[in-house]
Amino acid sequence: MTGLASRPLILAVIGLVAVGCGRGGHIGKPPGFAPVDGGVEQMAMLSPGLPLTVDTPSPAGQSSLWSGNAQSLLGDRRAVQRGDILTVVIEIDESAEISNTTSRARSGSESLGIPQLFGLPQRIDERLPDGAAMADAVSIDSASQSRGQGSVRRTEQLTLRVAATVVDVLPNGILAISGSQEVRVNFEMRELLVSGFVRPADISRQNEITYDKIASARVSYGGRGQITDMQQPRIGQQILDAVLPF
Repeated sequence: MTGLASRPLILAVIGLVAVGCGRGGHIGKPPGFAPVDGGVEQMAMLSPGLPLTVDTPSPAGQSSLWSGNAQSLLGDRRAVQRGDILTVVIEIDESAEISNTTSRARSGSESLGIPQLFGLPQRIDERLPDGAAMADAVSIDSASQSRGQGSVRRTEQLTLRVAATVVDVLPNGILAISGSQEVRVNFEMRELLVSGFVRPADISRQNEITYDKIASARVSYGGRGQITDMQQPRIGQQILDAVLPF
């Protein structure tokens, strides 16, 4: 019976250790970089892709000094096919302020008296205690007041640049891009992830595109390491916060 009783405790300890290894895997050493081999960006670069008509000059234009392919001096170097690389410029400088004030008040008063009703109030007054009368049979006063005030203030500022890879070309010509960047400073890893869909026409001649022209944009900027671990509550505290109703 002792072995059966201790089995849930052992399983719980193993589970906590397994969860803690995800955050404590870099104890005593800096966090490791995510592997690059086998990612969607590398797979897109390894695929040959479809040849572009601009890169295949006609026999009449093979001897021309002005070539239109991407490798030429005057060629268009913007990303247009799977495996190409472009620069995503993220410049967020936004501020919002919302303030609402609501005030409501209401008051009411009602009074009901029966001074004369076929002589009945006088007969009833004789049987009522001293000081009571039917002249003011019912009197009701009510008052209510409600006030509300809310304020929201937010300021965001972020400036980043990251190289992204065209991982797919949709049937309508839209480019699916994905990019990642990792910078390790001492024992802290800073991660930047970006993905979304862009139109080739929105890519500038410098082969750059701003984040506000990326559809379904997903931008993640965070980190992992000793400083991030100190800013996060302990696993046990997170479990209690999720389980306790109060």
